[in-house]
Amino acid sequence: MGWTLHGDGKKINKGAVVAPEERLSWPRTIGIGIQHVFAMFGATLLVPTLTGFPVNTTLLFSGLGTMLFLLITRNRLPSYLGSSFAFIAPLIASQQHGIGAQLGGIFVTGIVLMLVGLLVKIAGRSVIDAVLPPAVTGAIVALIGLNLAPTATENFQVQPLVAGITLGAIVLATVAGRGMISRLSILIGVVAGWIFAVITGEVDAEAAQAIENAPWVGIPEFHTPEFQLSVVLTTLPVLVVLIAENVGHVKAVSAMTGRNVDHLAGDALLADGLATTLAGGAGGSGTTTYAENIGVMAATKVYSTAAYWVAALGAVALAFIPKFGALIFSIPVGVLGGATLLLYGLIGMLGVRIWMDNKVNFNNPVNLTAAAIALVAGIGNLTLSVGPIELEGIAWGSVGIMVLYPIMRYLYGRIGEGQA
Repeated sequence: MGWTLHGDGKKINKGAVVAPEERLSWPRTIGIGIQHVFAMFGATLLVPTLTGFPVNTTLLFSGLGTMLFLLITRNRLPSYLGSSFAFIAPLIASQQHGIGAQLGGIFVTGIVLMLVGLLVKIAGRSVIDAVLPPAVTGAIVALIGLNLAPTATENFQVQPLVAGITLGAIVLATVAGRGMISRLSILIGVVAGWIFAVITGEVDAEAAQAIENAPWVGIPEFHTPEFQLSVVLTTLPVLVVLIAENVGHVKAVSAMTGRNVDHLAGDALLADGLATTLAGGAGGSGTTTYAENIGVMAATKVYSTAAYWVAALGAVALAFIPKFGALIFSIPVGVLGGATLLLYGLIGMLGVRIWMDNKVNFNNPVNLTAAAIALVAGIGNLTLSVGPIELEGIAWGSVGIMVLYPIMRYLYGRIGEGQA
């Protein structure tokens, strides 16, 4: 496992990118990796916090899952596997059954996702092309980012001054910075906003006390899965979101790097399924490719998998340091709001870029109608229940366009103006 040095390892030429198989100098690569840790940390730890899962255990399997993902995709697909928000609703709905039964649901979901990945690998990328043409994938990538917009704006509004300082520092470092300053703009902005919050007394006193009380070293808490059919059936619909997020990630990386990596979609699904199964087998939350880290890559133009190995190793190490977890939880809401206002928007714009790069024709009513429905379902976070399961905007938007698009194409070609 090795990476070739990009140029002189110090700078990236205008218009160039650091490819997955390349790296900058190790100090710079470590800096980018740390930035990825900061990008994923808040969201990854939010899931176990809301569901009652052990935080350090989730962090541990997040790092291990990322390593598995990089190995299975042969270091060709940069990605970090963090806690999937899609698991929050079914885990909360099944809390009365205990963590063992909840882990059983995660475990089975991971197994099924691995089977889907194997199917895609056997059938080839033509399956992805047929089910997810550019008009569809652009919409899915866009709605994944824009669906998160309310979270960013809500956090921004809680501490608008702190959020403004954070966002301003990121923008300033991005557009006016040179070299690594611009590449580490998100990390710089987060640190600047955090320091400003400390100086102005915007850091929660309880968070500071939690840091003081947390031990420096601790072993993650492990649990064994139990299998209850009702809990498994409650959790399985999460598959829809995991497939959409993984395929959307593959498409986003293709758009960002300018190379087609669709052939890795099966590997990505298989790897995420294995990581989710491993987490469910020992006490961690289910995983998915992380939108926050797509935003970091879009901002830095560094797609080196070496940076993700740094992030994964860092996450595993930090899983044994409870005090660091408490420190991360002290990051003010405003700082997260300022950073994610940009990051989530960048993800949404990547969807638009997929449309542009593939010259998707929106004069065609099929493309226009399908994308319009999917985007509003995703951005508006359309939330409907299917039995005991509550599915939100990403699921409905993604499933909706994947189901509607081929139907509309058929009708347009056989009945509508397209048959002329």
